Amino acid sequence: MSEPTAVVTAPAGRLARLQLLTPLQHRDYRLVWFGESVSLLGDQFHYVALSWLVLGMTGSGLALGTVLLASALPRGAFLLVGGVLSDRVSPRMLMLASNVVRAMLTAAIAGLVLGAQVQIWQLVLAGAIFGTVDAVFFPAINTIVARLVPAGRLLSANALLHGTQQLMNTVGPALAGFAIAFIGVGTAFVIDAASFAVAAVALWLVRNDGLASSAPTERSEVAGSRPSLLASLAEGTRSVLGDPVLRILVILSTAFNVAFTGPIVVGLPWLVRVRFDGDASMLGLLLAAFGGGAVVGIVMAGSVQKPRTLGGLVLGVATGLGAGLGAIGVASWPATALILLLVGCGVGFLDVSIISWTQARTETHLLGRTMSFLMLGSVVAAPLSLVVAGALVDTNATAMFLIAGGLILGVSAAGLATGLPRRMVW
Repeated sequence: MSEPTAVVTAPAGRLARLQLLTPLQHRDYRLVWFGESVSLLGDQFHYVALSWLVLGMTGSGLALGTVLLASALPRGAFLLVGGVLSDRVSPRMLMLASNVVRAMLTAAIAGLVLGAQVQIWQLVLAGAIFGTVDAVFFPAINTIVARLVPAGRLLSANALLHGTQQLMNTVGPALAGFAIAFIGVGTAFVIDAASFAVAAVALWLVRNDGLASSAPTERSEVAGSRPSLLASLAEGTRSVLGDPVLRILVILSTAFNVAFTGPIVVGLPWLVRVRFDGDASMLGLLLAAFGGGAVVGIVMAGSVQKPRTLGGLVLGVATGLGAGLGAIGVASWPATALILLLVGCGVGFLDVSIISWTQARTETHLLGRTMSFLMLGSVVAAPLSLVVAGALVDTNATAMFLIAGGLILGVSAAGLATGLPRRMVW
């Protein structure tokens, strides 16, 4: 894999000594990080405003679920196609176009809300468009990061980006809720549209188009000589599923999302209300423990020296996560808070480590497709996990957590059997 080109500014004081922040020395990465940080905060305004709007219009959780499902379905259906496009077109241009489309769409929603003309079918249609655009954007951003910083700084670059995302996910909803209470839902959508515009401007200022010089581009090929989208998708499928390490990582990622999404999102509120007889503040504390742990794990991944044999560490942490998730089913609430802190730390560490390792060892022309396969598990498995957890939690919550933990332990054992510790090295 060729070394990415990047514009590096001179180290400034303490920045050069903080490993997590060293990617910010690269101008193009700094622009992408800044733009996406603003956009991530805007996303929280969008989610809270959308939820408040739909429930205010209908009073129906089913209506809200329908609107959210409208974006989830095309996101899962077209994610692999987005990976193909990220290998064929400049990821920077894909991200730029995605942010422009989302800015225009969100501005249109804001206009409908402020004009008191909004209807549920319009929100469903907007959700479907959002999901389709997201399917292009997600592989593109995971592709461009590996091309904006040297390979030795991938861990820090991903940790900084994912850490910012986790931070926005933790504090953003509260900020959005307070803001919406004062400025209204329509203005919240205006803020979200503006955040997409800021991200688009930042990407427009980026000089690196996200295509390595060794990768084939449309300019260097005769028209019609490139393989079709289906052929490119088939090539990516063979590359990922034919590689024993990538194959087990895709399975592990899928298992993690099945095991964690439903039990955390559905199971924790059930535990607080039914088993612990707690209130919303207890639920907030438990979710904060998980989110705070994830931030710590992400920072650790971006700050410590990378281990030579990453595979053994991945399986060791995964095994601990499986045991911890199962233990939540029988723990008291203080113990649950501590377990969630440790589990969140492990999840954050693995997320950044696996993504960075995959980026570093994947051939440049296959990077978009590889990353889309790695993300497919989360996009497809997360909704499935919510449905299964909703069905299980009322029947036997303890069994739900034990099954979820057992799933992770089983996949970890499969990784050990396939030789992941000796195969997954830096």
